[in-house]
Amino acid sequence: MSATKPGATRSVAARKDFDIVLFVNGTEHRVHIDARTTLLDALRDRLHLTGTKKGCGLGQCGACTVLIDGRRINSCLTLAVMHEGEAITTIEGLAEGDELHALQAAFIEHDGFQCGYCTPGQIVSGVGLINEGRIHSEAEIREYMSGNICRCGAYTNITAAIREVAERTLARAAGV
Repeated sequence: MSATKPGATRSVAARKDFDIVLFVNGTEHRVHIDARTTLLDALRDRLHLTGTKKGCGLGQCGACTVLIDGRRINSCLTLAVMHEGEAITTIEGLAEGDELHALQAAFIEHDGFQCGYCTPGQIVSGVGLINEGRIHSEAEIREYMSGNICRCGAYTNITAAIREVAERTLARAAGV
């Protein structure tokens, strides 16, 4: 038994590792991971899916947005072990083969691209927003995308791309 010297502080808490299964973009990944690993770090450092960007690390910029069972989430603010067994979708998982997701194509059409850091999070967040079916106006798009706001000037084009795909999605659902 070791004794702690008076005035000495204990070191960092003991490391706890887990073997977990992450389902990312339809593929099962078994990983041995430190319990403190964020989902963002697991995706980028362990699974080498670098499309999800590491921005502010505080959940303010949205560059790390992924979909968990279709819901938008900042992957920098959640631990990987919390998402075992859930369907995780990153920017790499949106296209089907060589065919871009409708929102990726709309971003190209509307010139909605920003720097490489913000765009993946913007697109993934836009897909999640469209899936939520809450878009009724441009103001709503701006409000629901506020977690992905960037200082770049393409925000108007991003709004147009999301609105176009949302309208097509609603029309298709209504059988129009």
